[in-house]
Order: sequence, then C-alpha cells, then structure tokens
Amino acid sequence: MSASARVRIETSGNGTAPVNGDGAWRLQAPSRDAEATRRRSAEAVFDVRSLSVSYNGKPALEDVTMRIEPALITALIGPSGCGKSTFLRTLNRMNDRVAGFAHSGSVRYRGRDIYDPAVDAVEVRRRIGMVFQRPNPFPKSIYENIAWAPRNLRLKGAMDERVELALRAAALWDEVKDRLRTSALALSGGQQQRLCIARALAIDPDVLLLDEPASALDPIATAAIEELIVTLKRRYAIVIVTHNMQQAGRIADRTAFFGLDRRDGRPVGTLIEHDETAVIFTRPRDRRTNDYVTGRMG
Repeated sequence: MSASARVRIETSGNGTAPVNGDGAWRLQAPSRDAEATRRRSAEAVFDVRSLSVSYNGKPALEDVTMRIEPALITALIGPSGCGKSTFLRTLNRMNDRVAGFAHSGSVRYRGRDIYDPAVDAVEVRRRIGMVFQRPNPFPKSIYENIAWAPRNLRLKGAMDERVELALRAAALWDEVKDRLRTSALALSGGQQQRLCIARALAIDPDVLLLDEPASALDPIATAAIEELIVTLKRRYAIVIVTHNMQQAGRIADRTAFFGLDRRDGRPVGTLIEHDETAVIFTRPRDRRTNDYVTGRMG
C-alpha cells in the first residue's frame, strides 16, 4: 500500500476521522453496526475488546476487555509477568517491533481500530506517546532532545517555542532554560525522566503511556514525577504501569489489576478487575485482587 493511501488517525474533540493523504474523504461509509461500534468507542480514549497477545505462539495475555477514559490516570498493577507492559505496548503498537508478536481482538483508539491494516503505525505512536522505565535521553543537547522528533515529523510552528512549551509542561524549563545547549546526559536521573516526558509532549500527543516511569528514581524525584503526572492528566489520558501500590493509590483515578491464570499448564496474563482506584484497594470484587493489594500474594 502506498504512503498516500494509508489512513491517518486525526483527533478532533471526541472523535476521529479517517482521511486520505490529501485530506479528501474517500473511504466508504461504515455499516450501521460499524457506525454504532464507533459511536460507543468514541466516548472512550481506548476501547479494548477480547484482546489476546502471544509471542512465537506462546500466549502472554488473554481475553482482555476494558475501556480507558479521557482526562484520567489509569494504573495497571499486578505481579511480574502478568502482561501489564505487554498490554501497555499494545496500545500504541510498540509490540509490532517484537519478533513473533501476534494478537487477536481489537484495540480501538477514539473509535478506530489501530490494528486496521490501513492505519499508519507511525501516526499511532505520534498520537499515543510512551515513556519507558529508565530515562533514555539522546546523547544530544537538551534542546535537540526535544526538537529532534518534531523536526523529523515536520510539525509546524516555531521550534524554540515548541521546545519551551514542552519543557514547561514537564516542569523542567526553569531548571534548564540557561543550559539548553548542554548535554542531556549531564542531567540528574529525575531531570532526565522529565526530559523524556517533555520529548513525548513535544509532538502533540493525545495519550501518554508510562511504563514504571519512577521505578529507577529516588523518593524526591519520584514525588516530582508523580506531581507532574497528576498535572498532565488535565490535558492527556494517562496509562501507567506501576509495581508501587502506594503510587497507584496516590495518583490513579482508575486501576486495573492483572493476574496470572494457567492455560494448558502455562501461565498467561489476564485482566482480573478494573474499577475506580478506591474500589480496587478497599472493596474489590475478586478475592485475588484483595490478596494482591493487601500483600497476601505478589
């Protein structure tokens, strides 16, 4: 399929519009069933249905159905190996790059299935940004760390303004404004992680996916990251993987608990329960959730 024929995901308000490369509306009208599904899905940022993931034929995640709402922080918790990060990476197609990855089910982002063959995966990752567990700044200046992606994506607007706005949004501007041309590697660990968040914000995403963003930081830097995340939810939907139960309780509006089941003698990740954070931690419906959040299992 040529680049001009690929469908891009454009967000505007609460919905999405599939457009051709020249902006013309040339796709066939969806069926009534498809249109009804799209209307239901458009109310959520993500509408995940019956998602299963495997690597080289080995199941990693099975039959996950959940919705992720806008302007909220959703925490993904659960024991190691239960598929939290696999699920997170499926939300912006980062797993596409993993050899042997396969999935079934659907992942609808603002009403459109991001795994539709016509959807551009690069555009998906631009709209759905990701920050990883350990800070990974480029071996470039602070300025170039922020400017690199917008420049390569040919985003419009003055670059100096874009860099400043991203750094301000990540609560880093006042600390680095006088040394923008110095190496990002000279920053502290907490500053580097905020730089990585600023780098994600610089390309105007709609969603931020955070994979244990504070696990490698000290308590002071962790508190700064948590405060920043709570501030950012006013503008972005945020999904965060965390092993820190206290952190989930402090910052998350909703929490999803993933656990491990056994299929054909093998462990496989599954979604046990998804609800408001206060419900998950104080009155969960499933005994396994209660055992995990109270420390009886880990």
